Amino acid sequence: MNRKLIRPDLTEIKEQMQAPPKLYRQRKPIPPEQTNAESFYYLKQMTNKTRMVIHLKDGEQIRGVIEWYDRHALKVHRAGEPNILLLKDSIKYMFKENEEDGGDVD
Repeated sequence: MNRKLIRPDLTEIKEQMQAPPKLYRQRKPIPPEQTNAESFYYLKQMTNKTRMVIHLKDGEQIRGVIEWYDRHALKVHRAGEPNILLLKDSIKYMFKENEEDGGDVD
């Protein structure tokens, strides 16, 4: 009888030795840095032409409709006053004008 000697390939053994042991649970993936929630919010307010109240860090209050936005700024259209370009760094918080007096919330 002719016996054939079966040996594993050495590259397979090397790969198995270099692979990290699966003793530990896999870590959860890091959440994405950009969730697009901010973009979704601005687009919704722009398409609905929602009147917004924007409080600035210096205490000033701006009322108007968001016309456009980018990474660093918002352009607000104000009735009876000039439009204004606000840097996002200067905004403390904002909300819908109808929420100010306990109105309906979307």
